[in-house]
Amino acid sequence: MADFSAFEHISETIRAAFAAKNSARDTAINRSRELIRLCSECIRAIHRQEWTAAETRLTALRTAADELRAGVTEYPDLLYSGYTQDALKEVVEAFATYAVIRQQPLPPPAELGIEGAAYINGMAEAATELRRFILDILRREDAHSAEAERLLDWMDTIYDSLVTFDFPDAITGDLRRRTDAVRGVLERTRGDLTHSLRQQKLQDALARFEARVLQDHDGG
Repeated sequence: MADFSAFEHISETIRAAFAAKNSARDTAINRSRELIRLCSECIRAIHRQEWTAAETRLTALRTAADELRAGVTEYPDLLYSGYTQDALKEVVEAFATYAVIRQQPLPPPAELGIEGAAYINGMAEAATELRRFILDILRREDAHSAEAERLLDWMDTIYDSLVTFDFPDAITGDLRRRTDAVRGVLERTRGDLTHSLRQQKLQDALARFEARVLQDHDGG
């Protein structure tokens, strides 16, 4: 009669390994969702210029990202899965957006513990966030702004770098699609800023004209 005990032992060992990996996967998915939520809250605080709240969430992001990576260290396929890398990309977006707007140095990939593909895709996402901040500036100030120009220069710089990554999507994490999106956002933002500048010049010219008219009237 065949002895099935050896196979049964092997099966139980594999089952236990699968159970452990499945548990790690479930935890990673939950942590990824939490990380993305924290990133959204951080970026919202940045747009509201609530700097203390933003900095608090950036600190929480570091901890949450460390926990996410630690939970999948033994499973490279989970570490490089879409949900894990998407969450880490969002972390880069939050840190980069904060650094650019606050005129602080960009944290490099090694400092954030994030690899190249997620980092560069996060920078692409940050570029699109800068458009929103530029539009907020123009709405608040009702005028062309040097700060808006500075942020547009950052968008230009990021885009100019993105287009140099001529590698397959399997390596870059679908960077080409995001680069195309950044190009569209950049063109619209440049158009908005150009229109704002023309309006400001027109308003300034009208103001000077009115001042001369009043001066001539008072002098007469």
